[in-house]
Amino acid sequence: MSFLGHVVGWFFTAAHWHGDNGIPHRVEQHLAISAVSVLAAIVVALPLALWLGHIGRGSYAAISVANIGRAVPSFALLVVGFEVFGFGPIPIFLALWALSVPPILTNAFTAVRQVDPDVKEAAAGMGMTGWQVLTRVELPNAIPLIFAGIRTAGVQAVATATLGAEVAWGGVGRYIVDGIAQQDNVQLFAGALLVALLSFGTEIGLAAVQRRVTPAGLRVVKGTRRWLPAPSALAPPADVPAENVPV
Repeated sequence: MSFLGHVVGWFFTAAHWHGDNGIPHRVEQHLAISAVSVLAAIVVALPLALWLGHIGRGSYAAISVANIGRAVPSFALLVVGFEVFGFGPIPIFLALWALSVPPILTNAFTAVRQVDPDVKEAAAGMGMTGWQVLTRVELPNAIPLIFAGIRTAGVQAVATATLGAEVAWGGVGRYIVDGIAQQDNVQLFAGALLVALLSFGTEIGLAAVQRRVTPAGLRVVKGTRRWLPAPSALAPPADVPAENVPV
């Protein structure tokens, strides 16, 4: 039987679909630690980036933090986390969180700063407060680029969560680590294939969500590269009388 035939046989082995070492359980572990890490990064990085982008200051600090996060290898953070917290989910969580913050922070900050100043000025001229400008004008127009950062963080987290097996967390990376230790190339290849499929599926899934949450007026027109302005981005706030809205 060929090598690929052995790999197919590995996937069709019933024992690999049950128990703590089964594919469903390992995939669940892998996606859970990835999702929790990215969500934690969103909670920290997104509000900070939106605020800095809105006030127009702190760009140097934001970009510097992002570059530092990119420069530190995830494996190094994993080792540091292991030395401090030992085996378990905390070291891999810290590594994935640190990996996820930079793209979310950078994209969100850049997205808000790139909103047309004339649009923001018109919104302020209609009586919108700073909070209303941020939530009703800047944020809706920045969603595509913000979510692009979340997509990048999600795919990176899923791919890097493989390292969790090194600190006894589990996940799909367990098949790779065990395959190397046991010199089982079939299990090693199967684990690598599962990581690739999960990363690809994450990219496709988050792309679909991004399109879903992007306002219709900001979606790319088919066959063009032009972005349409959001038709209701400058809708007057409820407390502004209609006669005071400029025409």
